[in-house]
Amino acid sequence: MRTHLTADLEANFERFAEHLSRLEVKISDENSHKEGENDKKCVLEARLRGMKPIAVTGQGNSIDQALSDASTKLKTSLDTTMGKLRSY
Repeated sequence: MRTHLTADLEANFERFAEHLSRLEVKISDENSHKEGENDKKCVLEARLRGMKPIAVTGQGNSIDQALSDASTKLKTSLDTTMGKLRSY
């Protein structure tokens, strides 16, 4: 699973690689042993060089869905941040 997640994250954030110093991933199951809707949670924290970290949370019925949700949110946030930096 770790290899799959790493490959997915590398592909999703390749265009930001030169600006990222670190990308942290935290995955949890909110209901543990019980079944439930959107009970998988993924927190992604990106550290851009020289800036404060950007953290987002994604939820889903599976780890893949939670990771996908968080990745989409983080890419949007990084695009916005990088756009603001370019305009200065």
